[in-house]
Amino acid sequence: MNKRKVALITGGTRGIGKVIALRLAEQGCDLVITYLRNRTAARETAAELEAKGVRVHLSKGNIADKDNSKKMFEEIDQEFGRLDYFVSNAASGVLRPLMEIEESHWDWTMNINSRAYLFCAQQAAKLMEKTGGGKIVGLSSLGSQFVIPNYTTVGVSKAALESLTRYLAIELAPMNISVNAVSGGAVDTDALKHFPNREEIIKDAAVRTPAGRMVEPEDLANAVMFLLSDQASMIRGQTLVVDGGISVLL
Repeated sequence: MNKRKVALITGGTRGIGKVIALRLAEQGCDLVITYLRNRTAARETAAELEAKGVRVHLSKGNIADKDNSKKMFEEIDQEFGRLDYFVSNAASGVLRPLMEIEESHWDWTMNINSRAYLFCAQQAAKLMEKTGGGKIVGLSSLGSQFVIPNYTTVGVSKAALESLTRYLAIELAPMNISVNAVSGGAVDTDALKHFPNREEIIKDAAVRTPAGRMVEPEDLANAVMFLLSDQASMIRGQTLVVDGGISVLL
């Protein structure tokens, strides 16, 4: 069995997920990274991570597909024989006003952002139990608690993620698995480019955030790394908000 710790990061080839993957690689952690479409970017990220001396396994496919995710966890077991960390970072969503949301928009967003979190956590827990436990962290956003224009499907799916985090934390605790979430304010990543009012969001966040600047991917990675550390072992079922204080004003 592989003696080095192994981490699964969904959507880990770019943005926040990639920063988290780089941090874990720097700690000598072998990695499993999922991606949906961009094979070139995935390979480039894998090479960047492998340059730090760790093994990287790429897994392509939609994590909301139960058969695909089950196959992925079977590959993790075969490749590494263990799983210590699961970071549920992959997210998607249809950004439209509430009255324009269709059933397909709802299903797509909920399936990737919350349903996949549940079924991946189930599979992750089975692997973690083999080596005495592990840690799970889900990535959320302020839209789970506050109304953001065009954000209905994503906001509701993230609220479900935070609620699910609490249930997972309690039910997986006897397996020595801690579960928490990190909720971020507006972060200027590729995902923000899909917002029709992106420039307004960036300008507003920069001006209104008490800390004096927007949240950056590194800020969220810092919080995730803390929750994955032994120092956070008594933090369970919590959502750690990293927003520079802006939600206090909302």
